[in-house]
Amino acid sequence: MSLDTAAETVAEQIRRQEFIEVFAHHDADGIASASILCHAMLRSGIRFRLRVRQEITAKDLAGEDPYLLCDLGAGIKDLPHDAIVVDHHLPEFEGEFHANPRLASIDGDRELSAAGTAYVVAQKMGDNRDLAGLVIPGILGDGQEMTGKNLEIFNEAITNGIIVPDRGLTLPGRDMTERFYTAISPYLEGVSGAEELISTFINQSAGTDGIKLDTLLSQVIITAAKDTTLAGLNAIYGDTYHLQREVIEDAHALTAVIDACGKAGRGDLAASICLRSSHDIDRAWEIARKHRVGVIDAIHTAHPAEGVSGVYEVKDATLASDVADVFARYRVNTRPVLVYARDGRSCRISARCPAGVEHELGPLLRTLALANNGNGGGHNRRAGATIPCDQIGAFTKAWQEAVAS
Repeated sequence: MSLDTAAETVAEQIRRQEFIEVFAHHDADGIASASILCHAMLRSGIRFRLRVRQEITAKDLAGEDPYLLCDLGAGIKDLPHDAIVVDHHLPEFEGEFHANPRLASIDGDRELSAAGTAYVVAQKMGDNRDLAGLVIPGILGDGQEMTGKNLEIFNEAITNGIIVPDRGLTLPGRDMTERFYTAISPYLEGVSGAEELISTFINQSAGTDGIKLDTLLSQVIITAAKDTTLAGLNAIYGDTYHLQREVIEDAHALTAVIDACGKAGRGDLAASICLRSSHDIDRAWEIARKHRVGVIDAIHTAHPAEGVSGVYEVKDATLASDVADVFARYRVNTRPVLVYARDGRSCRISARCPAGVEHELGPLLRTLALANNGNGGGHNRRAGATIPCDQIGAFTKAWQEAVAS
């Protein structure tokens, strides 16, 4: 089935409802995808309740109202058959109402996010072209490429004046110090989190007309180059996007704020920003700053697992995913990276493939999690799992054997 056909089927099912329970994954892509469809439902007169979660199970869908899952659900086989799923993860759900690029042979790792898929569905519900800006946090947040269906949506949005492309610093922040101090995408070894050093660099780069950006970037790159990947250094400056309809115009900043708020347990605040409320932007920025500083601290204190290469433990389960992204994207690795954190009796696990390393992580983590009384899945290059903490030794041992083969 083509993506357009699946999107039409999902859109028709949404339009039939008077009220829908919506669940969104707690990252930038999940919150953006749900917000796109919530906008479309508001315009169609459909009431909804939106909740942001790190994960769900079939037991969470026990009520009688219809459920819409955004950036969630594709990997859960035993969902109610009438659940509505808009996702881009590896599909296990076989229900009728499932819009997923992978079911149409589109690469859900690189070419279309959940937010992009939600946009396709929203277009089947009416003229929602102004929502194209919310597709960008899905692309940036999940580390996708501006190619395929992503590029098609992007080009259309430029034509319609929804997105204005530009070039500049990609680091989000309210001022130059915050941009470098909280830098995690890219993470700059020796610079991120080093507030005094950054202040020195900025003072040394001051000119009569303001900061000389070339001087500042030279100092940053010289400091970070030894232990940061070339891709990370190149990512400091590049393509930027002005989102003309959003309350945070800079796409990298919007992505960082909604992602941080979602992972910090303030998905409500993240969603309100995506729904174009500017009321609590300052509070959202402070949450983002705190979260990103927490990620940097977790990177500094990550504990390598004994006897297992490429496996690390961090203290805060809400930070494991971001730490895994940093280790895979911005440190030199020749095999997949795994980061876990204890959350009560459960261990939250995030696995990532570095650039140039191919491994089907989603199926692997699903298999290993099931073998250790847990659940897991995701993408081929980015995946996660939750297992009982007393199984983590067996899990990491099996992981090492699998990725070494």
